[in-house]
Order: sequence, then structure tokens, then C-alpha cells
Amino acid sequence: MIEIVDLKKNYKSVQALKGIRLRVASGELFAYLGPNGAGKTTTIRILTGLTRPSGGQAYIGGYDVAKEPMKAKRHQGLVPQHVNLDAELTVEENLVIHGRLHGMSRDDIRRRIEELLDYVALKEKRDSLVKRLSGGMKRRLMIARALLHHPVVLFLDEPTVGLDPAIRRRIWTLIKKIQQDGVTIFLTTHYIEEAEFLADRVAFIDEGSIVALDTPRHLMESLGQWAIDSYRDNAMVTQYFADRESARRYGEEHKNGYTLRRVNLEDAFLAYTGKKVS
Repeated sequence: MIEIVDLKKNYKSVQALKGIRLRVASGELFAYLGPNGAGKTTTIRILTGLTRPSGGQAYIGGYDVAKEPMKAKRHQGLVPQHVNLDAELTVEENLVIHGRLHGMSRDDIRRRIEELLDYVALKEKRDSLVKRLSGGMKRRLMIARALLHHPVVLFLDEPTVGLDPAIRRRIWTLIKKIQQDGVTIFLTTHYIEEAEFLADRVAFIDEGSIVALDTPRHLMESLGQWAIDSYRDNAMVTQYFADRESARRYGEEHKNGYTLRRVNLEDAFLAYTGKKVS
């Protein structure tokens, strides 16, 4: 559904993307993680037609995003990181405008709004001004807006940023529901546990190159099953082990305090990039 072939992007002396290759299957939930400046935003801007590549190709549903941008855009929806709803309009008015921009008929817009307001649990807020909504409601409305024109690919750029844990979990449920309805999802997030919980596969991008690509489970298992965190030499040190007993023995052999835990996706991210996700 998404194919990237030798994609490059240069900004004067900065090479933001260094010939990345990537394929996302239909119906897959794909997470794209990297530190600031790694190339995440540049990739999404190219895929959504906001930036032209310096080289290579990118396809959405078989359409070249540079040569056939309007056809590619008809197949995709975008939920940006920053809330860009019209705060002075109602929930329904925001959706109507989006439908009209996509050339939908009034009847189709009305039917689709009914479906989606129920889908994202905002039916009782249809006549509320957006500025009166909570942060979580605004995020759900942005997802509904992105789905209005029946896209087959949905780009989620930091969809839960700034939300409290309970609301984030509610958004996670909605995202999985969207995937189960057959939509391909391309997710960026700085909440590493979000990618670990949601994604079928994960790519780590760093300095314009993809440095790892696999399922969350395989990326974690490449380090081991268990981890020991200990503090020594004025630094936090993490060691990885194939089994719990080996990790426990290692911890008991060292006098300093330690924490025994399962390996997580953040461990894999740090191992491949040496940086914090952001």
C-alpha cells in the first residue's frame, strides 16, 4: 500500500533522507520512530505531497506521490501532530467543510458524519464548538475528519501527544479498531510503548537512514528477554540476558542495587540509535 524506493531529500548542505527503502502492506499498522532530526517528518511530508523528494520514488496505493499527487491524496488521510481544527466552528461544521473540500456530495457527507461521530464517540458533541472540547475529544475529531473521505491509508503523526495516559489508551483502542476495518496505518510517536503495543512492524530511522526494521518482538528479542538496570560509575548501565535466571544471578553477583525487568522496545531503540526517541 505504501512503497518507498531509494528516497532522498536534501536541504542545502543537509541530507535529510539518504536513499531509504520501505514497503508497508495493506492493512498493516506500521510505526516509524526516530530522534529529532532523523527524517520522520520529512518522510511524512513527502508521502502526503507536502514536500517534493530530491530523488527516488514514493507510492501510495500504486500512485506516485510526486507525479500523481491528487490521485495519491485521495487515498490517504492525515492526522497531524498539532491540532488544526477550526475552533470557532462546531464539530459537525468542521467535518462538513472537510467533506466539501474532498468533493463529496451533501448526502455522502451527512451519512459519513453520522457513521464517524458514532465511531469516535462524539455524537453528543456534534453541535459543540471545537474550542469547548477536551484535548482527547479534539484528537478523536481529527481522526474522524481524516477518515471522512474513506482513505485506505491513514497517517498518524504523534496522535496522542500531550494526552494523559487514560485518554491515550482510549485513542489506542480507536486506532486498533480503524486497522481492523482494513485501513493501513503509518504511525509516528515519541511514546515508545505506544509503538510496542500497536505496531505490526517498526522502523527505526536515524540521520536519514533506516537502521532497523522488524516486528517489535523480534527487535526486542535481538537484545534478549530480560534486562538488569544498575547504577555504577555515575551512570545507569543496562545488561541484557537470554533468560531470567541468568539476569538474576548477574544482579546478585554485583553489590550495587539493581532492577530486573523485561526487555522493551525502548531498549532496542537505544541499542540501534544510541539516542532517546523524540
